[in-house]
Amino acid sequence: QVQVVESGGGLVQPGGSLRLSCAASGFTNDYYAIGWFRRAPGKEREGVSCISVSDGSVYYSDSVKGRFTISRDNVKGTVYLQMNSLKPEDTAIYYCAAGAHPDATIWESLTDRWYDYWGQGTQVTVSS
Repeated sequence: QVQVVESGGGLVQPGGSLRLSCAASGFTNDYYAIGWFRRAPGKEREGVSCISVSDGSVYYSDSVKGRFTISRDNVKGTVYLQMNSLKPEDTAIYYCAAGAHPDATIWESLTDRWYDYWGQGTQVTVSS
């Protein structure tokens, strides 16, 4: 049984940093990826970043590129999203998700259609 649990949200001032964690377990092969998505009030869910476990590729949306960094601790099976230089427009509920597919190139699209397992979400609020 695949399980995905995220944590680490909170309130931070503009320009500050937060690190989100995603503990994913239960996969029986390496054809999976862990992605981060967010939903801001009144907006659709947006793909933020993902990491492909099979080849280590990482992808970012244009809105967070250069500010957010995704990484994976292979021993702990945990994926981190380090968020720096946070802006008020980063305020959203952040979701960790996991999916499996033999074609690792699909993860670049950062679309949610490939992800079958979702965490409960964690609130990130950027405000002074």
